[in-house]
Amino acid sequence: MKFLFKNLTLIDATNKHVGDFFYDGNKLLRVDNSAVDADRIIDADGFIASKGWVDLRVGIGEPGLEYKETVESLCDALLFSGFSSAVVLPNTEPVIQSKSEIDFLRAKSFQFLPELIIQGAVTKNTEGEDLTEILDMHYQSGVSVFGEGIKPLHNADRYLKVLQYLQKFGGVLFDHAYDPLLAIFGQMHEGEVSTHLGLKGIPEMAEEIAIHRNLELLRYAGGRVHFQTLSTAKSVELVRTAKSEGLQVTADVSLYQLLFSDNDLPTFDTNYKVRPPFREKRDRQALIDGLLDGTIDAITSNHQPQDFDSKFMEFDLASSGQAGLHTFLPGLVMLSKEIDWEVLIEKLTSGPAKVLNREMGESWTIFDPEEKWVYDQSSNKSLASNHPWFDQELKGKVKFVIQKGKLIHLDE
Repeated sequence: MKFLFKNLTLIDATNKHVGDFFYDGNKLLRVDNSAVDADRIIDADGFIASKGWVDLRVGIGEPGLEYKETVESLCDALLFSGFSSAVVLPNTEPVIQSKSEIDFLRAKSFQFLPELIIQGAVTKNTEGEDLTEILDMHYQSGVSVFGEGIKPLHNADRYLKVLQYLQKFGGVLFDHAYDPLLAIFGQMHEGEVSTHLGLKGIPEMAEEIAIHRNLELLRYAGGRVHFQTLSTAKSVELVRTAKSEGLQVTADVSLYQLLFSDNDLPTFDTNYKVRPPFREKRDRQALIDGLLDGTIDAITSNHQPQDFDSKFMEFDLASSGQAGLHTFLPGLVMLSKEIDWEVLIEKLTSGPAKVLNREMGESWTIFDPEEKWVYDQSSNKSLASNHPWFDQELKGKVKFVIQKGKLIHLDE
């Protein structure tokens, strides 16, 4: 079926184009007039289109933890939320650390439209000791993204060796950097609010010391490192300085760090318990500045699905994480009051593509930033609902996606 989108706003790189666009079954093309053979004409006034979004950090349950998220539910949630591809973390049971787990996920996800980009674990069972067969995962299965997922690679010797291995084929190390001992028993950001609430805090230096150390290892060994989920002002400055010195380093930030702060936790709602934790308002502003000046290359959903039982308990016993896919566009709509759509789109498209060293394909995302909808059980495609906005009306809805040569109208 051929579609004509009337008065569509298309954002490509840093440019904005408003006009009529025709989808011919293969590409989305701008047309100067509406005299085209369209099967369907869509009034797209107010809609925004961009290349398909890329998420650099999503959790999955399958294999082993299917009650949290299956391949099918994750792909459905990605599609509904506008993502054409996503990097899947290796923290499953068993851990994604060999050809067998990689082949399983690829075979299971092949039938769905969004592409799952697999992050292979660099130590066995992500325990930080014995290295996995990194070269086999690359040469036999084509994996180029490696890391420990939600865990930090805190062993300096292993970190150094991983960097050396990855240089053999141009791989990139995704690093969720923090010092686990400095963060031990931590429940939220260490500061005035944590003191008032009587919760053990996670100091900013737990992240900053790890990033500083890992940058020195990168300086010594060479290679590429992508720092995930930056959360503090000093972390942004460390990455900014490293880039200015020519180190091959990139970084991303979780969307929730740009929306919330530690002041949101006094209700003890466990859906606000995340890692890294919400920091202070000054950190949030530094993260926004880092997006604007190019220090931070991408915004991620950091989708961490949790089952009901792991969240419905005392705050200090509850699991960390938010289900970040369905709320992603509504969060962007809120953020667009401070950051232009051109910048936000770049952090979802060409920014992540640069991190992954890939070209942008012919996937597209078309959304209405003004449409309101209710995020509840009937609209939720994920198995998880661990987000403070669940059962609330949100603004911003993905309307169409073009993936693998197919145009999907998400309202039908």
